[in-house]
Amino acid sequence: MIPWLDAHTPFPDVSQALTSDAPGLLAAGADLSPARLLAAYQRGIFPWFSEGQPILWWSTDPRMVLMTERFRVSDSLKKAIKKVQRSAADPAGRWQVRFDSAFEDVMRACAAPRRDGPGTWISDDIIAGYTGLHQLGYAHSSELWLDGELVGGAYGVCIGRMFYGESMFARVTDGSKIALAYLVHFLKRNGVAMVDCQQETGHLASLGAAPVPRAQFLQHLRASIGLPAIADWTPLQPYPGASD
Repeated sequence: MIPWLDAHTPFPDVSQALTSDAPGLLAAGADLSPARLLAAYQRGIFPWFSEGQPILWWSTDPRMVLMTERFRVSDSLKKAIKKVQRSAADPAGRWQVRFDSAFEDVMRACAAPRRDGPGTWISDDIIAGYTGLHQLGYAHSSELWLDGELVGGAYGVCIGRMFYGESMFARVTDGSKIALAYLVHFLKRNGVAMVDCQQETGHLASLGAAPVPRAQFLQHLRASIGLPAIADWTPLQPYPGASD
């Protein structure tokens, strides 16, 4: 039986998360305010629930993470990044990579129905909560633009030097991967060693992510969230390996 949280109930210790039936489920209820979301991420907890369910809070074990130094860039992705990079260097170029210029638009694109299925779990309440975090400087987006149109992106939460990846979208081939590649490169150069991916998928594994024990994840998290925040969120170029 998981506890029900009201507006003032603190999170239980993550060691109390379920280990069977719904492994990693820790609690339900409360709200999606920026303060509650920050309290969750600082403890290695994240919200995830479907429409019609109460807010559900999770702390999975093991935890899927991407070490930024292990991010895999395929040959085909390198070619795509090189094309974008050349264009972005030209003031009249068709392609641009930006950070944080259209955060809510990225979230809404991530929430939209996919070609192979319905929309994601990202509701208006989720968008409001994370937009609040963005306004406070904790949530960030990486964006790919083509001819002035947003065609790919990724967003997540950054506390200190710990980044928590949330979702991605693409409206052109490799759009989400290009946005993610620029984001991971930026994070690596700014001393962020780990990106929290929350749950294990084959797609994330193909990019270099791997599961680690929750205790190891929490140890890294605690050491990272107290470090100074990144002050300047500007994409870095050129991307290594794409300028050959």
